[in-house]
Amino acid sequence: MRRLGLGLLLALLVSGSALSAGRQADDRVSGERAMGHVRRLVKLGGRPPGSDAHRRTQRYIAEQLHWVGLDVDEVDFVARTPRGSLAMKNIIGLIPGRSDDIIVLAGHYDTLATDGFVGANDGGSSVALLLELARVLRQRENPLTVWVVFFDGEEAAERFGPGDGLHGSRYQAFAWQRDGVLERVRAVIVVDMIGDKDLTLRRETNSTAWLTDLVWAVAREKGYGTHFLDEEIAVLDDHVAFAQAGVPAIDLIDFDYGPGNRYWHTSADKPDKLHPRSFEIVGEVILETVKRLTPPATR
Repeated sequence: MRRLGLGLLLALLVSGSALSAGRQADDRVSGERAMGHVRRLVKLGGRPPGSDAHRRTQRYIAEQLHWVGLDVDEVDFVARTPRGSLAMKNIIGLIPGRSDDIIVLAGHYDTLATDGFVGANDGGSSVALLLELARVLRQRENPLTVWVVFFDGEEAAERFGPGDGLHGSRYQAFAWQRDGVLERVRAVIVVDMIGDKDLTLRRETNSTAWLTDLVWAVAREKGYGTHFLDEEIAVLDDHVAFAQAGVPAIDLIDFDYGPGNRYWHTSADKPDKLHPRSFEIVGEVILETVKRLTPPATR
């Protein structure tokens, strides 16, 4: 062992303390980082399956997950749509825990195939928050395994219905059930359109009631009750396939985007309609919910 001079020893101690403090300060969801992800995605343009921007988005997500130190599973599949068969890909960031039981945090990264639509909130905000949650959770000791899942093909090719839209989540629920994985999934939390400046989340009625109660209780305790309303709304989203398979699932979605929801699926869905604090509010609530979903024996 090499002896250290007093000056060098003090320098290392100060450096180590600064690094530790930096990690602690960095161990929270950053709305500014999330907005940075949104801006990068929007620069790619619209991201419907099969487009060059869609492929570049896939690379971006995988690179960001690798950058924070996660193993990444890329699940390729073919979806049958009214416009023919399309190659799609779900991307999964794997965050190890002390238990093999799994909590899934998910959202979609594709956008509607409409000219001028860049999907800052609808598609972009999901990716941005999930990347931030992956970064934060990777720094923590997690009792349960967490999978951060980016679904493809949420948007309909023509008209939303049983055979059009939600392709990635439907495929993943089927594949996990087929492979015996679904029985290890304790909860699925889906985020969609959560970056709106005027954040208003309503209780989604296709979600699991007790999981919704838990999320809303966490939000109230954190002082975010004005953003998590007791009004109800029914939405078909990427959580439905899991709820139908018997897995507790919730959809956190702000389906009141602009006056009369007029920004939804239009060229107005741009970063100027979003706010960093919305990402932080939803992220904080999710992180605390994940903590409370952990069985006491594994904490």
